[in-house]
Amino acid sequence: MHIVTVHFHIAPDHRADFLRAIKANASRSVEHEPGCRQFDVCVSSDDAGHVFLYEVYDDRAAFDAHLASAHFQRFNSLTTDWVISKQVESFERV
Repeated sequence: MHIVTVHFHIAPDHRADFLRAIKANASRSVEHEPGCRQFDVCVSSDDAGHVFLYEVYDDRAAFDAHLASAHFQRFNSLTTDWVISKQVESFERV
């Protein structure tokens, strides 16, 4: 399994819009991507602008398919200006 974690810091005036967009992206990913097994959207209880994603894919190819999907491309274009910072890490489940 290919695991991806993402830490976002979102501009305060775009938090609600970002959360709406990321939840829609997560839902579409699980529903329409056969290789996407889990896509959790989490918010920090200590920092309202900190959003954490935990994503599980069958393999790296499934994650690459996610990045190429129309729904991800739309999400990414829509939210780029709302993001203060973004840190992505990849792992392989052992």
